[in-house]
Amino acid sequence: MVSDSDSSAPHRGEEELNQLMLRRREKLKLWRSRGIEPYALEWPRSHNNADLHSRYRDLAAGEESGDRVSVAGRLMALRRHGGASFADLQDATGKIQLHLSVDCLGREDYDRFLDLDAGDWVGAAGEVFRSRRGELTVRVDEYGLLSKSLRPLPEKWHGLRDPETRYRQRYVDLIVNPEVRERMLLRSRTVRALRGFLDSHGFLEVETPMLHPIPGGAAARPFITHHNALDMDLYLRIAPELYLKRCLVGGLEKVYELNRNFRNEGISYKHNPEFTMLEFYWAFVDYLRLMDFLEEMLAEVALEVCGGTALTYQGRPLDLAPPWRRVSMLEEVSRAAGKRVELDADPEELRRLAEAHNIPLEPSWGAGRIITELFEKLVEGELWEPTIVMDYPLEVSPLARRHRNDPRLTERFELIVAGRELANAFSELIDPLDQRARFEEQAERLAGGDPEAHRVDHDYLRALEYGMPPAGGLGLGVDRLVMLFADAHSIRDVILFPHLRPESP
Repeated sequence: MVSDSDSSAPHRGEEELNQLMLRRREKLKLWRSRGIEPYALEWPRSHNNADLHSRYRDLAAGEESGDRVSVAGRLMALRRHGGASFADLQDATGKIQLHLSVDCLGREDYDRFLDLDAGDWVGAAGEVFRSRRGELTVRVDEYGLLSKSLRPLPEKWHGLRDPETRYRQRYVDLIVNPEVRERMLLRSRTVRALRGFLDSHGFLEVETPMLHPIPGGAAARPFITHHNALDMDLYLRIAPELYLKRCLVGGLEKVYELNRNFRNEGISYKHNPEFTMLEFYWAFVDYLRLMDFLEEMLAEVALEVCGGTALTYQGRPLDLAPPWRRVSMLEEVSRAAGKRVELDADPEELRRLAEAHNIPLEPSWGAGRIITELFEKLVEGELWEPTIVMDYPLEVSPLARRHRNDPRLTERFELIVAGRELANAFSELIDPLDQRARFEEQAERLAGGDPEAHRVDHDYLRALEYGMPPAGGLGLGVDRLVMLFADAHSIRDVILFPHLRPESP
């Protein structure tokens, strides 16, 4: 248990919270009046808490180690018992129990320790032993206040539960909810595993610009900024694709980037305006080879991060083990619509089909865009197990190579897992004349009011004119992959600091 001065909760009134904060400010003055600076420069820590639990795991209940150690962390609880008290000290690796007594510290230092509050950062040194109840403990003979907390933590039993407060005050969420820390550690392991897999297959990690003179590489609305010295508008990157493919032109045959992308679009449980993507480009392979490679990569990463490919997501089983089902987009839309859907169908007939399913469309959309919208609304959400959806219409794939058997389609696939897109890939378009024609068609759409249409990137076209080798490229949503591994419903649960509306005054 903790003292009243150590407890607060979202349901407490502002007046009570202010009183608790004022009490802590008085304690701050008290520590300084004793000649003790409550915001220290350092503490000579010898071990973190996980080190101690590992090193002394065989210590029996009631046994003393004879070893003196030094630890540091945040004081999470203080249990007072007259002349002997216990405290929980939490660092980034877990908790350790502290034992305080008048015998070891003397009356004055013991009483001063009892002036500390939950939330204070503390350093402590002493002998390691295991209590009679089996708790690994440090018998403190020396301690120091490292940082005085002026705002009380949420109280133990009520905690920090309001979702928006948890996202907005993630620093508190990390302190009081251990599962949040575990989720962020899992995210780090996922990124490390992805990087390690690509490194082991000979890929080179590169860095490309985040400020683009022309937004490109995806159909999305960009954020715009202005560079004063150059007096020019720039765009936050919506995708690194066109720069990574420039690397292939330059002779770097296998490249990847773990990158931050920015898209000025809506926010939802699966969208954040700033998000993390893995993109890689591989010379001399096509989209069929990428399918095999993606299966291998995600299975190996799941094994490393989760211990296996069999997961449970939102209460349903899910297995990333290959081989995955591979289907045609047109066939899946036809199945869902209950009738054959073709690219050369009358657009008005497709519009009536969409209207029958309450799917809104833009007047400028052609058959390919309408069919893609039908897929996203009727099919995508129903695909639970990993499914590769192949051969997207040319209209919605301006950077992908035309299909070798049907020029109305492209050699593009998306990986759908648990009802949402996880990866997008294609055989790259390397014909500069075809790419120029597609850019110009996109420019007409932009002029016609489509804010997500591509601009004409003349420098990229110039790069293609020097010759780009045949290649395959793939983009993987890292945040969405972590959502699967962490069994998280919302993308905000796997991003440390998601974007939110401004806080009310």
